[in-house]
Amino acid sequence: MQAPAAARTGALAGIKVLDLSRILGGPLCGQILGDHGADVLKVEPPQGDDTRSWGPPFQDGVASYYRGLNRNKRTQFLDLASDPGQQAVLALMAQADVVLENFKIGTMERWGIGWEQMRERFPSLVWCRVSGFGADGPLGAWPGYDAAVQAMTGLMSVNGQADGPALRVGLPVVDMVTGLNAVIGVLLALQERQRSGLGQLVDASLYDSGISLLHPHAANWFMSGKTPQRTGNAHPNIYPYDSFATGGSPVFLAVGNDRQFGLLCAHLDCQALAVDVRFATAGQRSSHRHELKPLLEEVLQAHDGPVLAEQLMALGVPAAPVLDVEAALEHPHTLHREMVVEMDDDYRGLGAPVKLSRTPASYRYKPLTPGHAFEDDC
Repeated sequence: MQAPAAARTGALAGIKVLDLSRILGGPLCGQILGDHGADVLKVEPPQGDDTRSWGPPFQDGVASYYRGLNRNKRTQFLDLASDPGQQAVLALMAQADVVLENFKIGTMERWGIGWEQMRERFPSLVWCRVSGFGADGPLGAWPGYDAAVQAMTGLMSVNGQADGPALRVGLPVVDMVTGLNAVIGVLLALQERQRSGLGQLVDASLYDSGISLLHPHAANWFMSGKTPQRTGNAHPNIYPYDSFATGGSPVFLAVGNDRQFGLLCAHLDCQALAVDVRFATAGQRSSHRHELKPLLEEVLQAHDGPVLAEQLMALGVPAAPVLDVEAALEHPHTLHREMVVEMDDDYRGLGAPVKLSRTPASYRYKPLTPGHAFEDDC
């Protein structure tokens, strides 16, 4: 079967990706590569990817979780622990430019099809390994799931209300950032391969990704030696950068400099706050945030959050209404930016956030499209 025309115009047209990964980080990486034109073949174990059952909701017996991560791939099932499965995947590796896998460290090596065993057989292959903690070191080869890694890398410790317990971020941020880092690593390795002709191992771990997300808390600790604390919705370094009660719905103010604070105070008719010595500079506002917040909220009682946010944005003051997921996905700007994708009558998903002017992303295969080989070369 020949690839659809859209597949041949993407930035990664002609790149063949063998996606052996399951759950989130690896599959997200594969979906992003597929969105941008790569030919992605997903190989699942006979029982399927675990996320097929991560619901409800379900559609035709398959969970939304799976459908959100496996667009623009074709799928087949192989038992990689069996000799026929291993022979089949070796044949696919011979055609592939990229292999994605996130088996427990040592599993593919035990089957005789791991990176170290394949690097000489397929010297141009880019091999992307997504793991919990990497292959070596004190925690090497440990299994990792998003929430556990959030807990271990300090992310939970800075999330939540100041007087409340450490709290998991309400989405699998470590898994998703690991998937993004995997994409970056694959693209870097493919770029370098153009010079050397050689592939290499891309090592993307949840632990490293979790640690990498600690800005500005890590920078603050490196400089001050003070352990970062939870600040609720407030930014640890900037103020007013927080959610505020109004006379209606809340508003989030993201005031980043003195000029914006002056514009805010002028619009709210509370110019005295802008010249108050406690609030005159960014550093002073941050140090005196507990005094500033009630003063602002008193003035904000005369306003409604969504209306005020629109007025402030028009003035150049970053502000936003606090929307739920439904409202965000149905927002006119979300639709204008093509961040909701529809395919036929039974698939909706999130669109590609990276917009390329000449080789845009395309949406060619719904999740669960059957496939047994890579497409013919264009």
